[in-house]
Amino acid sequence: MIDPLGWILAIVHDVDPITRTLLAAAGMFCETTILIGLLIPGDTIVLVASTGVSNPAEYLGMLVAVIVGSLAGESVGYALGWWFGHRIRASRLGRRLGEANWVRAEQYVDRRGGIAIFVSRFLPVLHSLVPLTVGMSELRYRRFIAWTAPACVIWATAYVTVGTLAAGGYRQLSSQLHWAGYLFGGVVLAFFAAVLLIRRAIERREARHWNPAATPETPPPTAPPAIGKPRE
Repeated sequence: MIDPLGWILAIVHDVDPITRTLLAAAGMFCETTILIGLLIPGDTIVLVASTGVSNPAEYLGMLVAVIVGSLAGESVGYALGWWFGHRIRASRLGRRLGEANWVRAEQYVDRRGGIAIFVSRFLPVLHSLVPLTVGMSELRYRRFIAWTAPACVIWATAYVTVGTLAAGGYRQLSSQLHWAGYLFGGVVLAFFAAVLLIRRAIERREARHWNPAATPETPPPTAPPAIGKPRE
């Protein structure tokens, strides 16, 4: 009897490790690049590619490649914002993104600065718009990359590790347990559920910072200092 999951994992595993790693890096580059990132499911590509990892060297290579691809995509987004940001926003593709999303990204970057750069990496739509929006702003590239690099490392480590461990566990248990496939599926579903819950928690916490209707908190006005009577 053919095991469909084992067959799929075997196909991924049989792909040349360098090719598999480069495909994951390319997927992340596209996923973090403006406009393309809204069409390319980089997280799925990385997770599937990571199921083919079979040793520590391949794991480290995959992790580094995904981080580099992510940082390269973010950097391209920043450069596009620096040189062509306003043209892209006014273009037909920019209008298809919706003015509301552009305003959200602008408000978020203006109000949260580096924190917006870090957090947006874990949020849909904003993860593609924020690099370009930052490029259009007065924030320097050095500050942008300093905030986005840790987020890219966290993201890449989570996806590569889950894909590697889930597939490795399945290969070890598939010959002993008939329900090893369900265990693999449960791990992947639990991971995606956790990602969804974390995203929703972040959105609830940060929504007030990108809501155009909200205004930054300002301290209450203070009375002007009393002016003494002039001496006669």
